[in-house]
Amino acid sequence: MADKTDAQRRILVVEDDHGTAADIARTLRGHAFEVDLATTGGEALRKALGGAYDAMTLDRMLPDADGIMVVRILRENAMDLPVLMISALSDIDEKVRGLRAGGDDYLTKPYHPDELVVRLEVMIRRKDSTQAANNATLKVGTLEVDRMRQSVRRSGTLIELSQAEYRLLVYMMEQSHSVLSRPMIFEAVWGYRFDPGTNLIEVHIARLRKKIDTEGEEPLFHTIRNRGYRLGA
Repeated sequence: MADKTDAQRRILVVEDDHGTAADIARTLRGHAFEVDLATTGGEALRKALGGAYDAMTLDRMLPDADGIMVVRILRENAMDLPVLMISALSDIDEKVRGLRAGGDDYLTKPYHPDELVVRLEVMIRRKDSTQAANNATLKVGTLEVDRMRQSVRRSGTLIELSQAEYRLLVYMMEQSHSVLSRPMIFEAVWGYRFDPGTNLIEVHIARLRKKIDTEGEEPLFHTIRNRGYRLGA
């Protein structure tokens, strides 16, 4: 069975044969996936480019387009939607073409319904792992924070920070290029819902500047007069 989180997973099923589409939808819904259907390449592209799907099953042969063309257009539009191509064409060259065009996996008809589900689950987990790894790293210019290890580097050089300095830096990097007022910083970093009137922020930003905006590096910390602070090139 699918994981509990799959209750929120949305799959776009692209299949022009209504009976096959109904079978796929029934199988996926039985594993707690939400299913949306498309019967043509044009409809598939409109829905995929405009909707929030977790994966797509894509029939290789469609009435108005080749599935390879559909997945190629998705990749040209920088869509990282996982695509499971489904086809009766079992020739190895056809599989290679589909995968090289941007498909993530290739399933040959006939197939067992459980295999379809498992392949989708694997593709979704792979994407989730990639996104989690990307979200664990913050970057602004040559400054990089690895939140998993709580390490900070500038141009590859490790920088030691106190816990308060680290929390402040992470918050400013998450909001990079935005001007952050003192009340915003106090609430996000220290939990104060008011400005206590101390120079706490100034002291910590001065320390971060000294450690991070070193000689030869582009300054990243900026004081915006009467407004607050901004982190960015």
